[in-house]
Amino acid sequence: MEREKQLVSSINKWSSFMKDLTIALDIINILTNKMKSYQWPELFFTESKEILREKLTLTKEMVEIAHTHFDRTADEQVMKFMNQNIKFDENSLSHESIVNFIETLPVKTIPDSTKYASLTCLCNIPLVYIQTRVKFFYLFNIFLERTLPKIGFSVTSGIGFIVDRIRSIRHCILFITKYEIFSAALATTAVNLESSEVNIKFDIVKASVAEHPEDTMFYQAYKQLKSDASQIFRRTKDEQVWKATYVGMFSDDQGGPYRDSITRICADLCSTRLPLFILCPNGRTNNGLNRDRWIPNVFPPNRSIPVDIKNQYRFVGQLMGMAIRTKQYLDVRFPILLWKQLIYEEVTIEDIEAIDILSFAIINAMEENIRKVKRLNECDDSGVNNNCDYLFSSIMTELTYDVVSSTGQIYELISGGFHIRITAPNFEDYCMHYRQYRINEFYRQIEFIRQGLYSVVPWAYLTLFTAHKLEEVVCGKGYIDIEMLKRHTDYDGDHESSPHIQQFWSVLSDMFSEEQKKLFLIFVWRRSTLPYSDNDFSTNFTIAHLETSGNVDEALPRSYTCAFTLQLPAYSTKEIMYERLNYAITYCSSIDTDGRMN
Repeated sequence: MEREKQLVSSINKWSSFMKDLTIALDIINILTNKMKSYQWPELFFTESKEILREKLTLTKEMVEIAHTHFDRTADEQVMKFMNQNIKFDENSLSHESIVNFIETLPVKTIPDSTKYASLTCLCNIPLVYIQTRVKFFYLFNIFLERTLPKIGFSVTSGIGFIVDRIRSIRHCILFITKYEIFSAALATTAVNLESSEVNIKFDIVKASVAEHPEDTMFYQAYKQLKSDASQIFRRTKDEQVWKATYVGMFSDDQGGPYRDSITRICADLCSTRLPLFILCPNGRTNNGLNRDRWIPNVFPPNRSIPVDIKNQYRFVGQLMGMAIRTKQYLDVRFPILLWKQLIYEEVTIEDIEAIDILSFAIINAMEENIRKVKRLNECDDSGVNNNCDYLFSSIMTELTYDVVSSTGQIYELISGGFHIRITAPNFEDYCMHYRQYRINEFYRQIEFIRQGLYSVVPWAYLTLFTAHKLEEVVCGKGYIDIEMLKRHTDYDGDHESSPHIQQFWSVLSDMFSEEQKKLFLIFVWRRSTLPYSDNDFSTNFTIAHLETSGNVDEALPRSYTCAFTLQLPAYSTKEIMYERLNYAITYCSSIDTDGRMN
């Protein structure tokens, strides 16, 4: 009898799961294929009456009308808006808070460009349809929340139909929905190494000169950690992964030198001191967007990448995994194409153009010229061929089956390509090989980074992240959130309403550039990024009053990086405070015996 009850219970649970999964898949079909006509699942709207309050209930008519106003980009902006503005309860979906959030959204039948000023695709959509879309996505995520933990995502693309369908709408999954199950996977794969302290020695004098790549902080860490990184880096949030000893500096690592070593390692990665990454073509030519992005170095496509370089790329991925686990974020500036490949998302021509605006300029111009010739000779096929032949023979005689790489080196696209001229008959084939090279130019390098990343974190649920979200969980926010820092600041000997404290926040918020804000964080904490959210703060920032002898305006502020503390004199004006702070963060960056900044 008991066995029958268990069987009935299992069948009921399975039936409930299958019902939720079927509804989710029906919604996915509608979201991913607007050209086809799919039936909206009635059960979806039935559930809305039970989940949402009576006045927020969704109807089929409301959803269908709103659906016509949204494409993928607009949906991505809706999700961005929800992720940024919904207050989550201890990293989980709180029904009450989300319903309250939805109720605050305006429901006018006209657009409002001021409400969604930073979300350009939403500015021209009537407000009521945006609220409807928010309700729709919340309800959709409830079905996903019920089904995702029961689905095995440890299969690569093309193997599992259901997994592929869910990954196709990863941009429609609330960050908290996927992060909950990913966090559970992180917890089950964490390694407890409390009994074995990892000590890493750094020669920062040698690293500051870095005559050779082996002198850098990155390489020193790589040599000492590479053999056990896949285990050592599986720490939990806020754990210190290694204890940094700065040779000859007499520093006692209570957290400051550790954070400082990570900051220095990141600085090495985005520099010419290592052979791993190079500034992208847009940066080198000062042209186009994303000029600050560093791309993987390019190696001859017909030769193997040296083993030590492969392992260094893997170590980069392992550092990324460490950042995800410990929330000790990496200040690295890689392009979106790298983050895409890490989660098996397709890299596009637009992604390449984003870091090399001229990458397809030649073949695009050639294709346009051929189209013009064809339009001029639409009635005479032989005329088309003759004119195309003339175009290649007279104008493009020097072009062969080769490509200029992102480093400026020239490689053959096919065997013997240097000796094969481009002609009208083989031009399409040349374009195909050219685009294929460009799309895959960094594939091998990023593959080694991915291997390292997935040796530290479970990859299955990570593939539900978008490329932008993966970048955020590795690098933190792309800016210093001063308001969040304020919420996590204590005052010792002062009050937040004190005039010079108000001056301090004004300098930090209004007068410092983003780069200066990073330098300030390094000065007081030895890291260049803040925690991602309020829940991630393990240590509050402290501003302590600094008593000085003599002229207060000549004194410099002091910091204790291990304690995340700034000792601040009460300067007479905001302008003087700016000058003193700017001098300190720019020139005062040594660490003495107790981890204090001088």
